[in-house]
Amino acid sequence: MNIKKRLGIRIKEIRKQRHLSQEKLAELVDISQNALSYIENGENFFTAETLEKIITALEIEPNELFEFEHFKTNDELIKEINLILSKNPEKIPEFYKILKAIVN
Repeated sequence: MNIKKRLGIRIKEIRKQRHLSQEKLAELVDISQNALSYIENGENFFTAETLEKIITALEIEPNELFEFEHFKTNDELIKEINLILSKNPEKIPEFYKILKAIVN
């Protein structure tokens, strides 16, 4: 997935967490709703000025926009979990309890 797509998805996620409509965020950023839609779909990129307005409107720190960890595939996540647990075997029982509580 390219950076435009990831940033667009991330903007949309945060916008929804903030309970903002596309129309409202576009208004706050001073762009058209269509322009925001293209950004969120990864079809268009934005200027540094628009990026700054988006960050301000969403009331986030700039680094939050670049948190893509949850875009990993299940295989990537499983490998990472296995690596973490192999380095911390004493945490396996705790991890198991947490996982069991989540799925039940």
